[in-house]
Amino acid sequence: MSRSERKWDHIRFALENRQNHSSAFDDIKFIHQGLPNIGVFDVGLDHEIGGLYLSSPIFINAMTGGGGDKTYRINKELAIVAKNTGLTMAVGSQMAALKDNSQRYTYEVVRKENPSGVIIANLGSEASVEDAKAAIDMIEADALQIHLNVIQELTMPEGDRDFSGALKRIETIVKEANVPVIVKEVGFGMGLETVKKLSSVGVKVVDVGGSGGTNFAEIENKRRDKALSFFNQWGIPTGVSILEASSVSEQLSVIGSGGFKSGHDIAKGLALGANAVGMAGYFLPILIKEGVEVLQQEIEALHYELTMIMTALGAKTISDLRKAPLIISGETYHWLHQRGVDTKPFAQRSIK
Repeated sequence: MSRSERKWDHIRFALENRQNHSSAFDDIKFIHQGLPNIGVFDVGLDHEIGGLYLSSPIFINAMTGGGGDKTYRINKELAIVAKNTGLTMAVGSQMAALKDNSQRYTYEVVRKENPSGVIIANLGSEASVEDAKAAIDMIEADALQIHLNVIQELTMPEGDRDFSGALKRIETIVKEANVPVIVKEVGFGMGLETVKKLSSVGVKVVDVGGSGGTNFAEIENKRRDKALSFFNQWGIPTGVSILEASSVSEQLSVIGSGGFKSGHDIAKGLALGANAVGMAGYFLPILIKEGVEVLQQEIEALHYELTMIMTALGAKTISDLRKAPLIISGETYHWLHQRGVDTKPFAQRSIK
């Protein structure tokens, strides 16, 4: 199977894949504020993360590219949505275009449709500095995602089997790239150990990509003769992963992704410590089945819900929301307790 055919397989199976809402979100409860002392029009959703100014804390996370005309159309339409809603957008892995020049157009369309938007390039951890610079130049990117997908590769019939030297390659790219570098998981979460290693080599932004969203182990297992079914339940829930990652360093920016489906989920992710929230698997079927206009309306609805919640909590900014008091219970509490993350300060903090 060619790389471009595999790219479309991933989209096709992703549309069939059932996203399981992470129970970690259900374990988070905001503490009601009877005197928020602000109004709806006091709330601002713009925010800065890792040197990038975002007009919204929500962004369109990496999905596709490199699969011919079908992926070209998806990226074109996503870029139109991003432009019309002011969202940042990441493309899928550009290695396909670096290996096959004929696939460049499936990525370049994003910058053509959204010439002044914030666009994020994407490569895997096998990439070299030269690959990184080429990917950035291809779409005039404002930042670069380097994705970690060990479980997907191990489950993929034709996937990689050797992950040696990935941290060193990431370190070199961080030093040599002329844009911010974001290291991203693809649905299995980041724990303390991974985030500490990344922070030690200069990474300033991580996207935790927790379990609860698109399950790439399930997708790849559908492509295998004999499934590695144990990987279908693998990973760290998104909420837990945000908490673990954000506990490593105050200087580290954290992006939450994996299973976000509402403004309430987004508010919880931000309050847990995320600086922004990436969405892909939730947006894709809306775009494919209902079109650009409906997806834009859904994004506007998410902004509205988030604004209402922030007003109720007395949070004028995303930074305020990250100080909102909340209760962490259930499996999330027990996980964090075992991992040495103290949850009590979350219940006792306040928005000044």
